[in-house]
Parts: sequence; structure tokens; C-alpha cells
Amino acid sequence: MEPKKFLFMSLDNLSADLAWTIKKEGHQVKFYVKCPEEREVGSGFVDIVDEYEPYLDWADTIIFDDVLGEGTKAKKLREEGKAVVGGTTYTDQLEDDRSFGQEELKKMGVPVIPYKTFTSFDDAIDYVKSNPGKYVIKPDGEAANVKGLLFIGEDDNGTDVIQVLTDYRNAWSNKIPSFQLQKKMTGVEIAVGAFFNGNEFIYPINVNFEHKKLFPGNLGPSTGEMGTALFWSGPNKIFNNTLKKFEEKLAQEKFVGYIDINCIVNGHGIHPLEWTTRFGYPTISIQQDGILNLKGEFMHSLARGEKIKLRTKTGFQIGVRIVVPPFPFDDPETFRVKSKDSVIHFKKLNYEGIHIEDVKLVNGEWVVTGNAGMVLVVVGMGNTMKQAQAQVYNRINNIIIPHMYYRDDIGDRWLEDSDKLHNWGYLREL
Repeated sequence: MEPKKFLFMSLDNLSADLAWTIKKEGHQVKFYVKCPEEREVGSGFVDIVDEYEPYLDWADTIIFDDVLGEGTKAKKLREEGKAVVGGTTYTDQLEDDRSFGQEELKKMGVPVIPYKTFTSFDDAIDYVKSNPGKYVIKPDGEAANVKGLLFIGEDDNGTDVIQVLTDYRNAWSNKIPSFQLQKKMTGVEIAVGAFFNGNEFIYPINVNFEHKKLFPGNLGPSTGEMGTALFWSGPNKIFNNTLKKFEEKLAQEKFVGYIDINCIVNGHGIHPLEWTTRFGYPTISIQQDGILNLKGEFMHSLARGEKIKLRTKTGFQIGVRIVVPPFPFDDPETFRVKSKDSVIHFKKLNYEGIHIEDVKLVNGEWVVTGNAGMVLVVVGMGNTMKQAQAQVYNRINNIIIPHMYYRDDIGDRWLEDSDKLHNWGYLREL
């Protein structure tokens, strides 16, 4: 394919790594970031622009990397004849409005976990008191991006949930206009996702296992993500009973991009938890190392609605997120003192499997920037999960960043989880 022109459209600079990959393949890339505070992220690696309008006609392909209204913009540009990777108003709502996402699953005949939506913390507290049990608190909309607000109850009588709801009422009532209480389910947490070209799913699908807690052993506060283990597969039982049911609807919407649904599965069935109707982070960085197609060519063909043969590596891929203070918390002063402008040092100059997040390039040096403390995603691969783990942690040992931390157990739970999943028949390709 001849070199193309790509325009990335971002709210908070989530996809600089993908843009950098496409640039390294020889394409021209412009990257627009709406949030001024995030425009340093990726600078030096890609060309950051302050305005996107001058580049709409310039671009051969436009890529959106988020929801929260970005799908409406993407749909409008597609209707104007642009080649666009991005969602729609409908697909944004699947992710941003948890109740809407669950109701759409029910319309398609997919059983969902019992839940209730609230706009009042007092009402939610009264509900838990009247209906004791284990619940998960899930904020809607922009508050859902503050992953530390998601809370998974452990007390059988709901005492811990009541305490957290009381704290949120006192500290977050103005920033959480609505939220869900979802019954807590036990089982294996697993997600299935696939690329969609506006007409149909592109195979193989992706099967992934997120690790959201901050500390090894699945301890500590919830984060956006500390690491993910994944592999590529033909359509399996989970995919066919969830995402596949939406193929006709997504085609009607002309959705283009990646879509994923996270579930709890057990011996009783498949229980969808939440949608991701955009690239996952750090999932898209991990996936890049397992996709054999040139990424620019793949994204360009996807945006044009072409039927693409997605070629992927066999075996397993693991991505580990390296973070610095104050992640996962919002503390600008701590970030300024401990982390901002720290230089990333590689003991041996080897960038294989290294993907940027909140990083800029200054005089040839990789430097921590942004404000969230998410620095790098390091990827390892192997024919077995153990081999993938060995490679990823060997690569991490080559990196020095002041105050860096990460989970050292990504992929550990695969042995037990895979036994259960195979026993229940969920990983069988159909």
C-alpha cells in the first residue's frame, strides 16, 4: 500500500502509541488532542496539532480513540464520505450508559446480572439495607473513567457497600449523577472482542483477561488496568452468545473499530459486565505485537469497509503497565515532585515490546509527561503463558524509571482459569 495520511482524534491522548506505530510504517500522521494538558503526551514521537479542521480533507483515514460523544462525530464524518475508524452515538451509549448497555443485551436475548440504577446515594443506601448482599458500585458517564470509584463489595450483608456509598455521597455527589448497583457474581472474568469493518466482524476474535487491581494477588484499589493477558481465537461460545448477536445492529450503525464485552462466566452461564466500544487501553498496544498485518494498512482498510484477513500470532501475549506516583490517584503535586520529567532509562538499547503511554521524546530521551502516571506498556509473547511471562518480565528488568511500580503476576491465574473455562466449554471454537 502507498503511504497514507492519518488524522487521530483524541479527547485525552489515549492512542499515541498506535499513531507512532503507523508513523514508523512510513505513513504521515497528525494527532489532535482536545485536552490541552495532554498535548505533551507523544510529542516528539508523533506530530501533535492544535486544530483538527484543517486536516479533515487532508486525511485518507480518520481514527477516533474514545467514546463520550466522539462516536457522534465519527458517524457524521462517515456520512460525509470520510474513511473513519470510530463509533456511533449508539455504540458510545452502550459503554457510557451502563443501564442502556445492559438493556440492549436483554433485547438481544442475552441474560444479564440483576442491577439497579440510582441517581440518589440515599436511595441506594436504603436499597442495600433492605436487600442485603454483595454488590458492585459502577458510576456512569465520565465518572466511570475514574476507575478508583468502582467498588466491589465483599461483605455478605452489604456493610462495606453502604460505607462506600456514604463516602461517595459526601465527597462525589456532584460528580456522579448516576450509578449502578450490580449484584456481585463469582466465576472467571473474561472478555471477548473483535474488529468490525462497518458490515461484519473480522476474525479471529480476541480473548483477554484484565487485571484491574493495583497490587499483585488482585489486592488494592481498582485502576484503569495494570495488565492484560490475551490470545487470538476463532469464534467461541462466549462470543457467539454475546457480541455475535449484535452483528446486524452494528452493521446498521456502520460501526467501525474494535468492540469488546467483559463477562463473568461460571457453570451456570455467561454474565456480561460492561462494554468497551473503542480500542482498549492497554489492550490495543498488546494486540499490535500479535497482529502480523501492517497496522496502517489494516486501519485504512477497516475504515473503508473492506473485508480483511487479520493475520495473528499463535500463543499468548501479556502486557504489563508500568506506572509512577500518584497512579491510580489524582494528585498533581505528587506527580510534579515524584514523576514529571523523569527520564526513562534502558540498560540495553532495545525497544522491542515497549509501547508508550504518558511519554514524550526530548533530545532523544524518553521522558515521563502527562499527569496520570501511566508510563509504558511492556509486552511479551510465547507459545505458553509461562513463556510470555518470562519474556515480558525480562523486558521490564531492562527499564529504569524512578519510583516505577507494576504487577509481577500478570498471567498467573491462567492455569486455574483455563481449567474452568475448558471444563465449562466456553473456549471451544464453534
